[in-house]
Amino acid sequence: MMTQPNLGHTGRRIGGFLAALGMVGAVGIVAGGLAILPSPSQAAENDIYRQLNLFGDVLERIRADYVEEVDDPELIEAAITGMLRSLDPHSSYMPPSAFKDMREQIKGEFGGLGIEVTMENGLVKVVSPIDDTPATRAGMKAGDYITHLDGTPVMGMTLADAVKKMRGPIKSEIRLMVARKGVEKPFEVIIIRDVIKVQSVRSRLEGDMVYLRITSFTEQTNSGLEKAMAKRKAELGNRFKGVILDLRNNPGGALDQAIAVSDAFLDKGEIVSTRGRRPEETRRYNAKMGDLAQGLPVAVLINGGSASASEIVAGALQDHQRALIIGTKSFGKGSVQSIIPLQGHGAIRLTTARYYTPSGTSIQAKGIEPDILVEQVRVEKPNNNHRRSEADLPKHLKAEGKKSGPKKPASNGNANSNGSNDEAKPEKPRDFQLGYALDLLRGMAMLQRRTGESGG
Repeated sequence: MMTQPNLGHTGRRIGGFLAALGMVGAVGIVAGGLAILPSPSQAAENDIYRQLNLFGDVLERIRADYVEEVDDPELIEAAITGMLRSLDPHSSYMPPSAFKDMREQIKGEFGGLGIEVTMENGLVKVVSPIDDTPATRAGMKAGDYITHLDGTPVMGMTLADAVKKMRGPIKSEIRLMVARKGVEKPFEVIIIRDVIKVQSVRSRLEGDMVYLRITSFTEQTNSGLEKAMAKRKAELGNRFKGVILDLRNNPGGALDQAIAVSDAFLDKGEIVSTRGRRPEETRRYNAKMGDLAQGLPVAVLINGGSASASEIVAGALQDHQRALIIGTKSFGKGSVQSIIPLQGHGAIRLTTARYYTPSGTSIQAKGIEPDILVEQVRVEKPNNNHRRSEADLPKHLKAEGKKSGPKKPASNGNANSNGSNDEAKPEKPRDFQLGYALDLLRGMAMLQRRTGESGG
């Protein structure tokens, strides 16, 4: 394999031998007075062998003369990485550790603790413990700060380093030092790692609408979607009026899951096609009967962070006029990557095809244009603390009579025992795009219902 430390010598010897053969082929071989020249394909292969010989020479020179001793496997990995990066932004080399992480991400489960975390003031802060996980059973709470992992201070670690340390083999033990508000001293928590399943689908009710948020496309996505829809439709019963599918900032994931999610809202027709370098590599994927939304209105929310698998879903539902696409233009990643394992040496992610929406449109570097462009504006209350008035104007006439002081605000009935008003709680920022989609779907549902009644 390429990672053997004696590659430089071997590569040079083999490369030199092949290059020598190439030279013989290049000048031709005289047989019975007839010059037999190499075919174009043979000439191309000979050129590749010469380039490999060049690579072997450079590698050998680095190994022999670089100012410091070099690590052969690292040099080879760097060469492979550079070669793949020269192709396109999505082709890359994954060392064994990165390949393992990628498989866990796509599978949607890994050995870990079961907490969503962030970094705050140099410490790991627990955003939320996931239900029915080792972290929840061990008593971890939102707002806890993790100061040490197995005795190693968290201060100085990156969030990625800390997360990597918290993950590990199932049934293995990790010791956390936890600081909690209201508890005088940090305390130790021992947690046994277990299988953690990533929840890629979240749902809730928005009045008479089902809101579905898909954060990524993992092996769990389609099953999660079906469970969420069944649960929310049962809660609504006859009041069920439509679906909001939120794909904003969803970077993509598994192609088969994007196809399954699209199929969940389509009864027939092509979902997506992929086309490689050769015509025979074209693949078409079609929908089967069964619409989880039962023909009711569907809106899909997208933005500049919606990429790849998200764009497959949005493009399929848009082309079949099954959903209104609302938001801003998507990212525009219209290529398919194949993961090719290298036995014992990780894997390469190689771009092998482009994908096309049902109308035959490639969105590579173009993106999905929404049916209705809605920017995510932030609606804020005007600042009424000080409005310009006559008194603010230069050289204004002075007021006559007694100057009135500011009026006390009317009591809202929430005054506390000392006579002062409770501090107003900050309002949650309004999701303008979601609000627009809900208003639009409710109007469509009403129109659909009236049309059905008049048609009956």
